[in-house]
This record gives sequence, C-alpha cells and structure tokens, in this order.
Amino acid sequence: MNISFESPDKINGRLTLTIEKEDYEKDMEKTLKDYRKKANMPGFRPGMVPMGLIKRQYGEAVKADTINKLIGEKLYAYIRENKIQMLGEPMPDVEQQQENDLKTDGPFTFVFDIAVAPEFKAELTSDDTVDYYDITVDDELVGRQVDMFASRTGHYDKADVYDPEQHDMLKGDLRELGPDGNAKEDGVVVEAAVLMPEYIKVDEQKALFDGAKPGSVITFNPRKAYPDNDAELASLLKVDKEKAAAIDSDFTYLVTEISRFVKAPVDQALFDAVFGKDEVKSEEEFRGKIAEGIKAQLAADEGYKFLMDVRAYLENKVGELQFPDELLKRIMLSNNKDKGQKFVDDNYEASIKELKWHLIKEQLVAANEIKVDDNDVKAAAREAVRMQFAQYGMTNVEDEYIEKYANEMLKERKNIDNFVDRAVDIKLINALKGVVKLNKKAISLDDFNKMMQEK
Repeated sequence: MNISFESPDKINGRLTLTIEKEDYEKDMEKTLKDYRKKANMPGFRPGMVPMGLIKRQYGEAVKADTINKLIGEKLYAYIRENKIQMLGEPMPDVEQQQENDLKTDGPFTFVFDIAVAPEFKAELTSDDTVDYYDITVDDELVGRQVDMFASRTGHYDKADVYDPEQHDMLKGDLRELGPDGNAKEDGVVVEAAVLMPEYIKVDEQKALFDGAKPGSVITFNPRKAYPDNDAELASLLKVDKEKAAAIDSDFTYLVTEISRFVKAPVDQALFDAVFGKDEVKSEEEFRGKIAEGIKAQLAADEGYKFLMDVRAYLENKVGELQFPDELLKRIMLSNNKDKGQKFVDDNYEASIKELKWHLIKEQLVAANEIKVDDNDVKAAAREAVRMQFAQYGMTNVEDEYIEKYANEMLKERKNIDNFVDRAVDIKLINALKGVVKLNKKAISLDDFNKMMQEK
C-alpha cells in the first residue's frame, strides 16, 4: 500500500492512497470463509458450498466492503500519525479520482481532498489584558431575592374591597346579557370565574371594577376588555376560541370573593423554608447567605462573559485566517444535503467564525494542559442541576436529589457532550484568569444583563 499527501497552499490537501491485492486479500478471504460457513444453498450441506460459488455470488461485494474499511483505517491513521489538522471529512477528488474496476485484482487508487486548518499561533501571557466584569451583589439585589422568597411562601387572605395596587384576585359568577340588558337565554354562564382586573387591556373597562366588594355586580364587556385576544377571552368564558371570536355581548359579574396575596414575613419560618431547619437564625445571616448564593450563581455568567471577551481579544490578535472555502462548502453541503446550497450560502460565514474560535480554543486548551475526566463532567452536571433549582428559588435541595437528577441528565448523549464542553470551559476560564492581566470592572446585574442583550 502506498499513501502520499501534498498541500501546496497549506490549507488544501490531496491524499492519494493506492491499495494492492496483498493489502486486502487476506481479510477478504477470511470474510468469504465466514460466508461459506453460514451459507445455505439448495443441493449443498451447510458449510459445504464450494468456495468458487461463494466468490461468484459475494466476492465483489465483499471486496468492496473490505477495501472501504481498509481505506478508512489507513486514511485516518495516516492523518493522525502525520499530525495533519484536518477540518471536516475527506472528500473524493472529483477531478483526479479515476474509476476503479473491482472485477480486477487492482491496484486501486483513491484520491481525497483534505481541508487543512490554517497555521497560526493563539497565545496569551501576562502581557495581555482582558476585561473581567465583577457583578455587584448590592442590597437592592439581595432585597429582590428576599422578596421573591417571601412571595413564593406567601398566602392569600380575604379582602373587603378590591385594590388593584395589591394585585387582588376576584372570584365571581359571569353571565351573558342580551340586547335588552337581561340575562340571555342559553347565554354563556361561568360560575366561580377568576378575574384580575389589573390585567384588563382597556382602562375604561378596567375602571368598572374600582371599589368592588363581595356582592357587587359589575356590568362590563369582555370583548372590549380584551380586544384582539380570543385566547384570553376563551379562557375567561370557558369556551373555545372560535366561539369566543363571535362573542361581543355585555356580561354581569357578581363578585363573590376577593383574595389578596400576602407575602410571608421575613422570620425564622422563612429562613427554614429557604435554607433548612436552623441553618440561618437572623435576617442578617439570611441576607448574607442569599448574597453568597447570588454571587455563586453569577460567577458562571461572569466566567462566560470573560471567555467571550478572551475570544474577541484573540480573534482580533490572530487576525484574518485563510480557509479552504470551496472545499469546506462542499463538506457543509454534503452534511446538509436535505437543506441544499442556500443553507450553505446563508450559514457558511457564521460557521467559519465558529470554526476560527474552535481552533483558537483548541490551542488554549492544549497550552494550559486542560483535561477533564468523569468527575469533572459529573460536577458540571451537578452545577447545572443546582442552577436550575436555584432559578425556582430552591436553594436547599439535598445532595441526593441533585445527584439523582444529574445522573438522569447524563443518560443522554447530547447532555454528556454539553457537560464535557462545560467542564472544559470551567477549567479553561479558571486557568486563563491566572494567565492574563484582568481589567476588573464592577457592574450591576441590570447593567450586565443589558450589556449581554446588546451583544
């Protein structure tokens, strides 16, 4: 077997592989013998079919399979051993590839186009300065979290008078009226209909509920209250959207109950509900522990922004890179045949931008000797689960539940790949923070979020 590789312009490579009879014959014969053992043909006992007959029936297909397997093994071994940084997959060279007649013994020659990564150096040292945004956990931010916890564990009390400022919720009976102002025969009737007037879209209709008390009867028009929103109207009137679209009648609403939400007091019961029994024993400790939790959650966002700033810094430092565009477009089209050329034309530029960062990141990972194992991947999964729970205000979830959910997520291949990437990013961020000079910038969470949205 002979393999040669040439890359005159450094990014477009051509690999030529020539296979002789002695390269594939042994494996082919072994496969045909296995076929013979299992062959079941009329007139012959199992395993006694003549080899000549087996070759005539299966020989060419077995030869093709054997050669294809050999091509894959030798081609990728050559690329690996010669440290060729190939992009995508090898593509048959449409100009150089000659047809191979498998009815002969060979030799068979195969020519492949190889997309090669451009040569460049992505390096960071202590001479490089990168912004690092430090999100300030101030009293207002902690207060918002305290308020959120108090709201989650709050309850509803009965109220005597509707107050929109208190986000009161009304319960009552809805009844459709006819043109004469009386209850419409066979009209829509909804008992115990829940209504929050503050969410009515039209001020004129909303104002009709001001000062309502249990026993009050309000006449309003749901269609006018919720214009151009058949879904909301259908939900209120308990009818389908088609029927709701045709309703424009007035309705009476007999208020039977007013409920007012009351937040939980900031006391020991709330401390225990959030952090566990007697873990916190004062409001000062409560706020302090909340601040710690917020900072831990925000560390991931700070790290992500830092890595994106490293990316922008190095992309600029590395400068423009030359890629084998035509070949990469062929590879992209081959991988997205169902989407066609337009998909390639629309997405190629963005894919090259991501490819450039991928190559830069590979060098950073290698330079900083970043390696991850199963424990790192598991830790990344646990972190993701904790963050999900924290978003719902659940900060004292026991480790066994975190472990259980992490294990469930790790059963899916796509999740494993994501957690491997996340584990690499975590280690890379920590490593780079110790390499470059950090230009630390204090920023509020609101301003940080606004900045990220603008990106």
